Amino acid sequence: MSKLTGAEIVIECLKEQGVDTVFGYPGGAILNIYDALYKHQDEITHILTSHEQGASHAADGYARATGKVGVCLATSGPGATNLVTGIATAYMDSVPVVAITCNVGVSLLGKDSFQEVDISGVTMPITKYNFIVKDISRLASVMRRAFAIARSGRPGPVLVDITKDVTGAEYEYEYEEPQPIEPQTDTITEEAMDQAVELIRKSQKPFIFVGGGAVISGASEELRAFAKKIQAPVADSLMGKGAFDGRDELYTGMVGMHGTKASDLGFTECDLLIAVGARFSDRVTGNTAKFAPNAKILQIDVDPAEINKNIQTYAHIVGDAKVVLRKLNARLDPMNHDEWIMHIERLKDMYPLRYNKNQLTGPFIMEKIYEITEGDAIITTEVGQNQMWAAQYYKYKAPRTLITSGGLGTMGYGLGAAIGAKLGRRDKTVINIAGDGCFRMNMNELATATRYNIPIIEVIMNNHVLGMVRQWQDLFYGKRYSHTVLNDQVDFVKLAEAMGAKAYRVERMDDFEPVLREAMELNIPVLIDCQIACDDKVFPMVSPGAPISDVFDDVDLKID
Repeated sequence: MSKLTGAEIVIECLKEQGVDTVFGYPGGAILNIYDALYKHQDEITHILTSHEQGASHAADGYARATGKVGVCLATSGPGATNLVTGIATAYMDSVPVVAITCNVGVSLLGKDSFQEVDISGVTMPITKYNFIVKDISRLASVMRRAFAIARSGRPGPVLVDITKDVTGAEYEYEYEEPQPIEPQTDTITEEAMDQAVELIRKSQKPFIFVGGGAVISGASEELRAFAKKIQAPVADSLMGKGAFDGRDELYTGMVGMHGTKASDLGFTECDLLIAVGARFSDRVTGNTAKFAPNAKILQIDVDPAEINKNIQTYAHIVGDAKVVLRKLNARLDPMNHDEWIMHIERLKDMYPLRYNKNQLTGPFIMEKIYEITEGDAIITTEVGQNQMWAAQYYKYKAPRTLITSGGLGTMGYGLGAAIGAKLGRRDKTVINIAGDGCFRMNMNELATATRYNIPIIEVIMNNHVLGMVRQWQDLFYGKRYSHTVLNDQVDFVKLAEAMGAKAYRVERMDDFEPVLREAMELNIPVLIDCQIACDDKVFPMVSPGAPISDVFDDVDLKID
């Protein structure tokens, strides 16, 4: 046992947890930790982002891509508050992130001291748990608890705020091996399992709905076996993409506001809806009173708070999705639902995704990216039309390959997330799909990518408007385009070049493929500015407040 400063204890605890990469931005209150980090730079890589929000998104992207805990650092006051959006993003999507901030000394707390903010109070509603450490004797145990809480059960962000005097004080430190996090199984009851098995056996039209919990629990193999055994079609939420292979014949596409007609209509017709790690977001359900009206709902989720929160279930199992599916697979015999599957296949044939194939569009770009990367890239996204096209037109065949802000819908998320994802999975091509509105939010993180030569590709679907908001204005607000036009003098190619990236502008369909192939071969940060039409829309669509059975597309609206 040796005596270390609080700052050194923080670093040693990070090493205990196997942390190899952190993202952050220094300042006065956190200087002691940065000084200790300097001495361990051969063991922990620190990425200096352009803004603390970028650090929080990078830690989030790293966590989603790897399944490990992402770590970000920020100083007191505005440094800490700049993490808030990223922490909320991680909270909504159940991402394990530990945010470490430092505050003013204990004697200065509560006195409106320079750069003082009660960050634990600010983040209480958007963290799984948070701490303020004012006693160095608690520091190591708090750090260890933070990582355990972030990873266990339903993962989520944890904030550790440490006063500056604690980081400078000394205390005894002794290495501790982290305890393994076991899947949650104690809540899986025999009664619930029996009821689920009976429901599945009696069902003639089962449909499986896959959410982000299936990705988090690593349930892909069990999910595939389950779908084949009960012969059920499979749809996913935005967060569930990749848990079930998007190329599989049983896959029907995303469900909800911008889901496929086959998924939305199939949910409306099924007699049993089996939700695996899905929280029934409003963007999935539409009008909850008319959601899956013919179905009994069987919900499988690790978080009991999600049961009956948005949709009333007929039966439910609380526990780790991977374990639950494994247990169900062991109890079930192969089933035959040929007639139901043929009906769903007819829906898929009748209502394929469609787009204008005569000009450069978001769907064309995504299909080309899928073709050229052979579905092996990690795709990060911003939020809006770019995000929906990325969800609809790229086939995700493995989990943790679509990294996107689903719950909070954070514009400016994707570029930082791409940096984190690439550093976590250096073997993967990482492409961020952005709209021009989103790129403006945190475009400064392109400088982070070039500073460290992190070879990410930024593809901007540039329609010179806030595309999704304009789509709503067009369809529901009488074409009153209030403050959604971005047609100004900003040149993204020159801007990217000024920050040290290679940049291209693409205006024609034929030009995109050679540019993307060259970007992938260069292995440096690249921006591709794709000029698309301002009134391209994401279809299919469900009007806000309508049932998902009312899904429509451009043909229904008779739009050319």
